[in-house]
Amino acid sequence: MSSSRSDRGGTVTEPTDGVLRPSDHADSAAPPDGGDDITQPRLGPVGWMRWGWRQLTSMRTALVLLLLLAIAAVPGSIVPQRSADPNGVTQYFTDNPDLAPVLDKLSMFDVYTSPWFSAIYILLFISLIGCVLPRTKHHWKALRSQPPRTPARLGRLDDHRDVTVPVPEGQDAAAVAAAAVETAAAQLKKSGYRVARYDGRGTFSVSAERGYLRETGNLVFHAALVGVLIAVGVGGGFTYTGQRVLVEGQAFANSLLDYSSFNPGRFVSGDTLTPYSMTLDKFDVNYVAPGQPGGGQAGDFVAHMTTQAPGGSPQDGEIRVNHPLDVQGDRVYLLGNGYAPTVTIRNAQGEEVFHDSVAFLPQDANMTSLGVIKVADGMPEQLGLIGFFYPTMNVLDSGALTSTYGALEYPVLTLRVYAGDLGIDDGTPRSVYTLDPSNMTQLAGGDSGTPAIRLMPGETQDLPNGLGTITFDNAAPAGASGYDGSVKRFVSLSIHRDLAGPWVLAFALLALFGLLAALFVPRRRMWVKATPRAGAVHVEYAGLARGEDPTLAAAVDQLVDKHRGSLPAESAPAESAYTDPSRPDTGKVD
Repeated sequence: MSSSRSDRGGTVTEPTDGVLRPSDHADSAAPPDGGDDITQPRLGPVGWMRWGWRQLTSMRTALVLLLLLAIAAVPGSIVPQRSADPNGVTQYFTDNPDLAPVLDKLSMFDVYTSPWFSAIYILLFISLIGCVLPRTKHHWKALRSQPPRTPARLGRLDDHRDVTVPVPEGQDAAAVAAAAVETAAAQLKKSGYRVARYDGRGTFSVSAERGYLRETGNLVFHAALVGVLIAVGVGGGFTYTGQRVLVEGQAFANSLLDYSSFNPGRFVSGDTLTPYSMTLDKFDVNYVAPGQPGGGQAGDFVAHMTTQAPGGSPQDGEIRVNHPLDVQGDRVYLLGNGYAPTVTIRNAQGEEVFHDSVAFLPQDANMTSLGVIKVADGMPEQLGLIGFFYPTMNVLDSGALTSTYGALEYPVLTLRVYAGDLGIDDGTPRSVYTLDPSNMTQLAGGDSGTPAIRLMPGETQDLPNGLGTITFDNAAPAGASGYDGSVKRFVSLSIHRDLAGPWVLAFALLALFGLLAALFVPRRRMWVKATPRAGAVHVEYAGLARGEDPTLAAAVDQLVDKHRGSLPAESAPAESAYTDPSRPDTGKVD
């Protein structure tokens, strides 16, 4: 029970415990207006904006956004991306016709340019800047300020030492105390401390501080993260990646028309490409001989290139695995290689309707390769040929053909022939490495009743139905023996320009150094205080760390040992922490 009485126009509640409280106190029986809830002040639009900004620029929000960014990048490593693997995206649509459209609407095939990924990226960028700028301003003020004053009772600190030094006859105790503190200040300054003298009534002291590099490293780390974001965001717009397949003897010019596939940044156009050309002169590959450890495996890959810039002389270069070739700021990487048989097709009148070196894609480690030849004109009907190339052909027990070695020991080319519509006249893009025979009639191989065409280098055979002839050209130079060099090689090249790469590396290294400084540089304060007494000087040493510093006690001991050498012969050393009898409670002060 409680009662109320009026006090100078106000209401005072008197509870049963006898303690008088104002009527609006939290422990009152009831608020004066009879309500039960505590109403917080209302926030206007500016107040809500200020509250939102503080939430966004808090370190907790930055860490959450960084975690979300890492999680959002996971689909980019699971689902093929159009920017890196357009053929993989096409194949994914073929293999998953129901799921792929849903993922496409969610921008799963363009994760790193999607609106939701960009939103996280931009919010993280703003959050980091909002965190770094105020802390940098505060840190700059701290760097320019003096170390804090010496605490009145150093004995309250855990890491405390004191000694009593006798004053030689004829010397003033105050002068000895001042000299001792001056010497301590010089020693601390030499050890990298910022020092400040604080002399009071009958006492002399120096306050020293070090470890601001810790906070500097922390700020450098976060600023470097901002730099990485800027480098990736801005530099990525000037980055491009393209792929090109080159057969021996074939040239490439750095223009949009010469790329097999091209993925430009948003600021890249055909006019911004650096002009140059390169030619694949020869591709060398060594195979481990059968019977030896790792027999049949490929050893060293070397693509011999000739590059030329406008107005310059031709330059020789080599491309190896993980050793790209630098050409006018572009880096050319070796992605793959294979055989490119040269095939000539003539119609029934003997006119040449097709002649090219066709890249056959390897299907196994022994270079059994699959390729497609398309003849769009010059025949009564369009022709499509699906072929297998075997560098070293062998017949399995089942009667199927295979290659048992990657080098050219017994090369054989087999072809299935189809006639009909290739599906290229309706404007629909078609891959040169696949053939859709749904609207074609099989003339040779398979269930057609006519054996598949089998050719060796230099041989010619008739096409079915009197359509003409096909020749597997021998590319070996005149007078060459065996099959070495009878079939051209091709290489798959990736041409990449990344202006952001050096900047990202620089900022990443800067972030690493900043993180190391933030983790391993201790932040501590030291004090030395000398108090003159009758015939002696009482010298105190104390240290205080900001955070955990297991080496602080050793640092204080080292300071004591170093400083003792400059003092007169001491007496009555007190190694234990000093305790003020009037203040039995101890604790750290800052």
